[in-house]
Amino acid sequence: MSSPPRPGPPLPGDVAVVVMSQNRREDLLRTLPRHEAPVVLVDNASTDGTAEAVRAALPEVTVVPLERNVGSYARTLGVERAGTEFVAFADDDSWWAPGDLARAVEVMRAHPRLAVLNARILVGPEERLDSFCTELARSPLGTPDDLPGPALLGFIACGAMVRTAAFLAVGGFDPVVRFPGEEERLSLDLAAAGWGIAYVDGVTVHHHPSPRRSAPEGRRTAIWRSRLLTAVMRRPWAQVAGLVLRALRTGGPERRGLLRALPEVPAALRRRRVVPEHVRADLRVLAEAGAAA
Repeated sequence: MSSPPRPGPPLPGDVAVVVMSQNRREDLLRTLPRHEAPVVLVDNASTDGTAEAVRAALPEVTVVPLERNVGSYARTLGVERAGTEFVAFADDDSWWAPGDLARAVEVMRAHPRLAVLNARILVGPEERLDSFCTELARSPLGTPDDLPGPALLGFIACGAMVRTAAFLAVGGFDPVVRFPGEEERLSLDLAAAGWGIAYVDGVTVHHHPSPRRSAPEGRRTAIWRSRLLTAVMRRPWAQVAGLVLRALRTGGPERRGLLRALPEVPAALRRRRVVPEHVRADLRVLAEAGAAA
């Protein structure tokens, strides 16, 4: 099995946009020109001619083609390739509002503990606020003095900007959890290292979901796979057991997620490092707030 390509020379400027994609050629040709910063596209082994089409139509985009699908780890390769101080993530069906990449950089610079800025995400032509953003804005963790908005222990990757040094210091997105649900393990590791994650509704990302999205049940299965593997890597064993029992008792997608996680459990165990007590305390606050909602 071939290895992903090594990063090339860094891009110019303070911020780059990293997009990972697979078989979304038409979406990319529509959204990539909207980005107001250099773009790194990491292509997860597409079979629809994505890399060739983007290179032909948008030669200014740096294309990193992979020979196999590595999931969200593609974003880590993109961050390494960009080499900029900050990196904004976007999906093949999302883009940052005009001027808001620069605004996000200003916020990051003004708050040196901030590792991840989660922007406000507006969905579809009707610009409906993503329901997850409503939850983030009401985070029970409050707003510390050194963060620009409510503190989080998670984020939405398609609408986030990261501080490259912090992101890479904790390993970025990993090849075990893959996608979707990849944000949890990274968020836990950033919190364990003392970094902050915050929701900032003063900057906006537009998300027009591609018609080629996975079916809801398949996505639920994949999210449970990620949740279980993240638990093996970072949660106490009692919580891992609780998640396994919940998956077994809940329904088909959850049980299928458990089965899909099993082959990766040895790799997850090799990366196991339980988060410290201050992170577990924040997790309890979030769990209690969720139970009360």
